[in-house]
Amino acid sequence: MTGRGTPPGPRGRRGRRLVERMDPDRRYRARAQRLGAGTAGRLWSRLAALDFLGNSFQLAALALMCFFPALIVVTAAAGRDAAAVVAKWLGLDHEAAQAVASLFAPGENEGTLTLASALLLFLGAMAVVNVLESWYQKVFDVPARTWRDRLAQLRWLASLAAYAVVQALIGRALGGAIGGPVLQGLWGFVMATLFWWWSMHMLLAGAVGWRTLFPAALATGVCWVGLGVFSAHYFSSAIVVNEQKYGPIGVVMIILSWLVAVGVVIHLGAVVGRLYVDRRSPRRRRRPPPDGGRAPTNGLPGRSPSEPDG
Repeated sequence: MTGRGTPPGPRGRRGRRLVERMDPDRRYRARAQRLGAGTAGRLWSRLAALDFLGNSFQLAALALMCFFPALIVVTAAAGRDAAAVVAKWLGLDHEAAQAVASLFAPGENEGTLTLASALLLFLGAMAVVNVLESWYQKVFDVPARTWRDRLAQLRWLASLAAYAVVQALIGRALGGAIGGPVLQGLWGFVMATLFWWWSMHMLLAGAVGWRTLFPAALATGVCWVGLGVFSAHYFSSAIVVNEQKYGPIGVVMIILSWLVAVGVVIHLGAVVGRLYVDRRSPRRRRRPPPDGGRAPTNGLPGRSPSEPDG
């Protein structure tokens, strides 16, 4: 007998907890739901919806096919070494920079372009800009633009070249100063934040305000500096090892991995900024109005839209 005719077994909340503890599938599903409802789950859902990894590979392929040939021509015309520029971007040491230099052996007609090659490089650069523009349009829910707005893309390409030149000059000036790496990191963070802030506003044609875009630019700047730190500690050794194992193609594989990481950084910064803005917006909408919640409607204070005027 259990008393008063009640059947034996777990009773009340304590019994339900015991049953849940004995059901691992239910426990795992509950944990997965809690994880998906959290910040990390929402971040991953947004990134997965954008196909961030596939898009990053697309950007890396376009950059490798179109951007690097243009880099070789431009640096040769300016009297600089393309290998040194790439090594600076990746933060490589001397041994890894020598492995990269083997990919950029000068030829007899270095620095010259045919009309077809110039057209191909230009179309490739515009394709890279189109990819970035479509990413930001999806993140911030901005409709696609028409062909008449291509002037903004050309301005962005010019700003990219100016950003690379200024970053190289300031980095060279700070390299010999006391605390040079720290100053370079701070300068790189400020420059990356400002550049990507400007880039989002430019590529979205002003459809999203500066204040709304700033969290995404700030997050992109942080991720950009983090990529630089990771690159300086990882890619140098990886390039040397891959060059010894696979030859020049191993170096290309590491450079391609770095380009994919650049695409991931751009996605991650934009999505983190958008999630922050979305999280702040409901709080602003939930704030009660100054009159205690009875906002005036149609110029009549304290009257709902369904009430008659008389």
